[in-house]
Amino acid sequence: MENGEGVKNGVCSTESVNGSCDVWSCNESDSSSADHLVIMVHGILGSASDWKFGAEQFVRMLPDKVIVHCSERNASRLTLDGVDVMGERLAQEVLEVIQRKPNLRKISFIAHSVGGLVARYAIGRLYRPLIDENLGESPADREGLKATIGGLEAMNFITVATPHLGSRGNKQVPFLFGVNAFEKAAGLVIHWIFRRTGRHLFLTDVDEGKPPLLKQMIEDYGDCFFMSALRTFRRRVVYSNVGYDHIVGWRTSSIRRNSELPKWEDHLNEKYPHIVYEERCKSYDSEGTDLILTEENNSDKIEEELVTGLSRVSWEKVDVSFHSSRQRFAAHSVIQVKDNVMHIEGADVIQHIIDHILL
Repeated sequence: MENGEGVKNGVCSTESVNGSCDVWSCNESDSSSADHLVIMVHGILGSASDWKFGAEQFVRMLPDKVIVHCSERNASRLTLDGVDVMGERLAQEVLEVIQRKPNLRKISFIAHSVGGLVARYAIGRLYRPLIDENLGESPADREGLKATIGGLEAMNFITVATPHLGSRGNKQVPFLFGVNAFEKAAGLVIHWIFRRTGRHLFLTDVDEGKPPLLKQMIEDYGDCFFMSALRTFRRRVVYSNVGYDHIVGWRTSSIRRNSELPKWEDHLNEKYPHIVYEERCKSYDSEGTDLILTEENNSDKIEEELVTGLSRVSWEKVDVSFHSSRQRFAAHSVIQVKDNVMHIEGADVIQHIIDHILL
C-alpha cells in the first residue's frame, strides 16, 4: 500500500500528522464518521511499520468506526532513551492526532513489548480527571461522567508481550536460560546495550533517590496519574506468550506470580488456534496485606510489589502459544505479526483482539 493511495470499496488508506504513512483510516466519506482512535505502539528498536498488518486488519474489519494511528515518535534508537522520555513523546503525539480529528470521542491503546510500558506512562500524562465547576458534589450530579484520556472516553488498554514486571528476576528474559549468574550479569551490563530503557526494564534506575520508574508506575506518582489512568479504561487486556518468547517471559507479560501460571491446552477455539487460555481477573485491594514472598514463586520484593500494585485494577489475560508453529522461535514478533509474511501465523491473535474490542 502506497502513501496517498485512494480508498474505494472498503480498501484502506493512510495519512499522517506529519506526512509519513502512519494513520490508517477509512475512505474520505467514512473517515468523518469514525470516532474511535486506536493508538498502536511498537517495541524496542521498532517502528510504526511493525503494526502495519494489525492496522490494516482493524480498518478493514471495522469500517466507519476506527482511525488507527501507528506511533512514530519513538522509532529505532529513540527507543533506548527511557520509558519516561518515550512516554512523554507518545503523549504529545496522541494530543496532536486528537487535535487534527475533531470528531473523535473514544480512545484505545494496543502496544507491543516495551511499547506497553511506554503507553502506560503516556496515559498517566494524558489522564484528565473529571472537573466541572457547574456540577454538584452529589453522586447523582456526576452519574455517568468519567475522567478521560486526552479528553476522550477510555475504552481498551491492550498490551502484547509487554514486560509489566520488568526484565529482572528468574526467567523474565528467557534467552538467559534461567541461569542466575547470567541474569545478575545482565542487570549490570544492560545499560551498555539498551541505555536508560535497559535500566528501567531491569529496575536499576535510581534518579535523585526516587524508586525505580516501574515502581512509580503502580500508583499515581507526582504529576503522573498512572493507576488512575489505567482504571479509567473500560477494559485492560494482556496477551502473553506461554513459551518460545525469548525476550519477554510469560510471568512478566501476564502480570502473574509463578504459582499463578495456568495449565493450558492446545487451543480453545478453532477460529483462534493459538489462543490457549483466557482468564478474567478481578481487581483486589491489597492495602495493608503482607507481600507474598516464597521460594516457590521465584519472586523478589519489588516484583511482588509490581504484581500487587497492578492487580488493583481488573485485567483480562489471554495466553498464546506457537509451540507447534514453524515460526515458534520468533514468538515475540509472531504474536504481533510484525512482518505479514514471516509472522503471519499470529494473524488469529490480531483477529481475537479485533473481535473482542469494545467500540
